[in-house]
Amino acid sequence: MQEQFTDIIQLIKQSRSKAITTVNTEMINLYWNIGQYIHNRIETAQWGKSVVQELAVFLQITEPDLKGFSDKNLWRMKQFYETYKAFPKLSALLREISWTNNLIILSRTKSIEEQEFYLRLSRQEKFSSRELERQINSGVFERTIIGNTKVSSVMRELHPNITNTFKDSYIFDFLNLSDTYNESDLQKGLINQMKNFILELGKDFLFIGEEYQVQVGHSDFYIDLVFYHRGLQCLVAFELKSDKFKPEHLGQLNFYLEALDRDVKKKNENPSIGILLCKDQDHAVVEYALNRSLSPTMVAEYKVQLPDKHLLKQKLQAYIH
Repeated sequence: MQEQFTDIIQLIKQSRSKAITTVNTEMINLYWNIGQYIHNRIETAQWGKSVVQELAVFLQITEPDLKGFSDKNLWRMKQFYETYKAFPKLSALLREISWTNNLIILSRTKSIEEQEFYLRLSRQEKFSSRELERQINSGVFERTIIGNTKVSSVMRELHPNITNTFKDSYIFDFLNLSDTYNESDLQKGLINQMKNFILELGKDFLFIGEEYQVQVGHSDFYIDLVFYHRGLQCLVAFELKSDKFKPEHLGQLNFYLEALDRDVKKKNENPSIGILLCKDQDHAVVEYALNRSLSPTMVAEYKVQLPDKHLLKQKLQAYIH
């Protein structure tokens, strides 16, 4: 009977979830329509700017129970409509995330490309407003776009859907490490903060294990961290280094990938991917080392504090141009 009762609970939860989604969609539709109405009246010179403030006062007096219709919010609705009216392909995305997240993206981004990136990410990862703020603060857009340019041809060939999966650098500001940490401290910190770690990686990552054992011949080897990526349908091996990138690090990681593919990977899964996380990297050295690599590997930096967004944007512009 308990199993049947659980089925009823699941039906209730599904219905509530659908109801919340419907309410959110209708609310976004309303704000869009109000923004369009105000835009059209001002564009045709039927309204001056003071009319919006008069409208806010009128709504407050005639409908005192209505919340969220101050003059400031009415201007936001107008801005919301004006920002996206020329991009109908984003229409569904706007209605699949909360109004609060829409406002965060609207106020914190500069281009339609960046806005679309965070709209899709927010929907895909089901970010709370706090999680979305952290992703924007950490420059995830810039780091991901740069990461896309650095994915090797081997990785693209084996994983055609790899775009926007990995970043150029990862931000571990939640670890609070001492100045003299080592690789063991880094690994333990990431394990203890697994929820935050997966938020930084992306929610498609499923944790498999730490110090993951693979046996080759009569010897045992241990991979720092192993995940499974649902979208790419493959194992992802992370090797952590507390110092600067060295070419020999790739040899070790490639060896681990070979062991995973031969002995752990299932027949229906794609070839494993290796990510080498270093405290620092000389980009020329990395480029030379990766150029001859026949394995799907990537080298990325990690930071233990939030990056300078201005420097990140400069770095992105340098890669684009």
